[in-house]
Amino acid sequence: MTADDSVTLAAAWPLFALRIRSERLVLRLPTDEDLVRLIAVAMAGIHSPDEMPFGIAWSTLPSPAFERGFLQHHWGMRAGWSPETWQLNLLIERDGEPIGSQSVHAERFAVMRTVDTGSWLGRTYQGKGYGREMRAAVLALAFDGLCARVALTEAFIDNAASSGVSRSLGYEENGRGSLAPEGIARETQRFRMTVEGWRSRPRSPVTIEGLDACRELFGA
Repeated sequence: MTADDSVTLAAAWPLFALRIRSERLVLRLPTDEDLVRLIAVAMAGIHSPDEMPFGIAWSTLPSPAFERGFLQHHWGMRAGWSPETWQLNLLIERDGEPIGSQSVHAERFAVMRTVDTGSWLGRTYQGKGYGREMRAAVLALAFDGLCARVALTEAFIDNAASSGVSRSLGYEENGRGSLAPEGIARETQRFRMTVEGWRSRPRSPVTIEGLDACRELFGA
């Protein structure tokens, strides 16, 4: 390489060129500039003050701990990435504007072929079907793009919206669990979907771009 050669962000880290496109949304890895925009969406509100839908109570941290923790989490997932353990935190865009985040995580994916997912949407964008659409998009990445065999997810028993998305997509109940984001254990409902379940019903079209350059990063 000479001094005149240029290296793009996507060439150095191909996940930045990955795009998952559904009917209304684009899912992609956010740059640092995108993360600042996404922080603003999160700080505008995700849930009411008397609720905590997440396994870790990150959404109620005061400023500036909120902003710093948000960035450190995303930076940490990038820095700690390996084919053996990875978490892809995707920006959700609607008409070029950030509206939330969808994550997909795996350990020993080459062997286990299992992923789990999590997500959040700004309150302004809830109740419009985006949660279901972005989950379906990332499941298309997992099952159709990466040849996953199983997808897992989990929600608190009182989180009807999240559980409703899972059931509407064809997940099956998979026992109960427990999480304590605020120091008190709360019961969760676990869900599981197999690749056979994914392919057992019609799905809305999803386009995946830039995956071939990323496959070894996923252990796929």
